[in-house]
Amino acid sequence: MTDDTPALIEPLPSGAALEYIRDSTRYRILELTGARVRARLSLNEDHHQPFGRVHGGIYAIAVEGVASAGASAAVAERGMYAVGTNNNTDFLRPVSVAEVEVVAEAIFQGRTQQLWEVSITRVEDGKLVARGRLRLQNVPLPDASPA
Repeated sequence: MTDDTPALIEPLPSGAALEYIRDSTRYRILELTGARVRARLSLNEDHHQPFGRVHGGIYAIAVEGVASAGASAAVAERGMYAVGTNNNTDFLRPVSVAEVEVVAEAIFQGRTQQLWEVSITRVEDGKLVARGRLRLQNVPLPDASPA
């Protein structure tokens, strides 16, 4: 991330499984705007399904996470964040071990909804390994005042 990159909406979604995936993939956001996000993941044996390939769920989580970061950045100034309502991820090419780049771009950004398209490519050869679309709902940030 650069100094002019908007901050992520805090707190980021969390939990033991999500934190494990972030840590084990060395997940890092390289570019973040309200219209485009670029991130990198390092995939390896820790992410395999039983047949030695990266589990498709890793790609689905990447689609959701990267597009959600951009969609939330797009509505942050309105006191909102974006939550996924539909994730459609296609797994196109098997991967065992690879550094991948995840690029999410807004297709539609309306008052209440957004639609983002995400491509996941191997850094080594630029080949597309997965592609997804994420529809999101723009919702108000929770009230931070004590209950």
